[in-house]
Amino acid sequence: MLATALRQDQFQPVNDAPTIDPDRAWRAVLARDRKSDGTFVTGVLTTGIYCRPSCAARHPKRENVRFFATGAEAAATGLRPCLRCKPDDVTREARAMEAALRLLAEADEVPSLEELAASAGYSPHHFHRLFKRATGVTPAAYARGLRSRRAAEALGTTARITDAIYDAGYSGPARFYADAKARLGMTPSAWRDGGRGETIRWAIADTWLGRMLVAATGKGICRLSFDEDDGDLRGRFPNATIEPGGEGLRDLVARTVAAVEAPERPHDLPLDVQGTAFQEAVWRELARIPPGESLSYAALAAKAGKPAAVRAAGTACGANNVAILIPCHRARRGDGSAGGYAYGIDRKARLIEREGGQPLRPSGAQW
Repeated sequence: MLATALRQDQFQPVNDAPTIDPDRAWRAVLARDRKSDGTFVTGVLTTGIYCRPSCAARHPKRENVRFFATGAEAAATGLRPCLRCKPDDVTREARAMEAALRLLAEADEVPSLEELAASAGYSPHHFHRLFKRATGVTPAAYARGLRSRRAAEALGTTARITDAIYDAGYSGPARFYADAKARLGMTPSAWRDGGRGETIRWAIADTWLGRMLVAATGKGICRLSFDEDDGDLRGRFPNATIEPGGEGLRDLVARTVAAVEAPERPHDLPLDVQGTAFQEAVWRELARIPPGESLSYAALAAKAGKPAAVRAAGTACGANNVAILIPCHRARRGDGSAGGYAYGIDRKARLIEREGGQPLRPSGAQW
């Protein structure tokens, strides 16, 4: 029936491409890992086709599989592209994403979804799906993160707030302040100047993990940490008004203690945190890890849309200002060891154990 199928002795070369780890590639095929699409193709000798790693077709037997760095290499041996997963389209998608990201980076004003899709050569609906799959966020969220990051940088180097607004790519102050209110929590001038004009209230409470600092703006919790006090808070926000929370913070502190006492349970505490688009994508993936389980920094980077950004995923964990509420203790190294934790490896292991999982192996690194 399969007249084009290749015999083992017809296939040249007979070995997997030397730049590809066959075991890792096969695991990606079994997992139908979309993040591996474009990094190699799978040649199936019995059917004479090559596929994406994520192809939804029935898995072949391992002994009938060879791996190639590109579709062109597979085609040179006589294999043809799978009509179901269309592996050669991966290159087109990569080029489309490059064009869209370049347009976002260079545009003075944020392009519309229709403009981005047109630059990529796709319909708006299909482009929206491809963009989210590739980056972990929607085009609009990516653009907001890009502008917000530019604004934070400009506010640190530009004397006038208005100049920073336009330098960051905003069409005007109204749009920037509306965006900043949702993403920065503080006003732009406060963000630029160590919290100037902002009031941050704090309290310290005893928990099973030790003494915990809780600090909040009017929007929500901006800092949850251990082994810190108001002096550390003043160091982070030297120009903010830092004052004890008193009765006004009592209920929020009680709810925070309850969340820390039961880290395996979801919480609905208000947060005032912000990061780059990638950091926020990592934080979302951390929140999706089941209690008691963990993911490697590499897996987090891949799920956040940037498989190569392993170190940046670790940095995103370190940039988390609200311990436990964003569960960065569920991140680990690729070798299964604990990696780092700002409040000590022992606390990290105890958290995982409290959530019902096995403690991670210790490691000396600290993010």
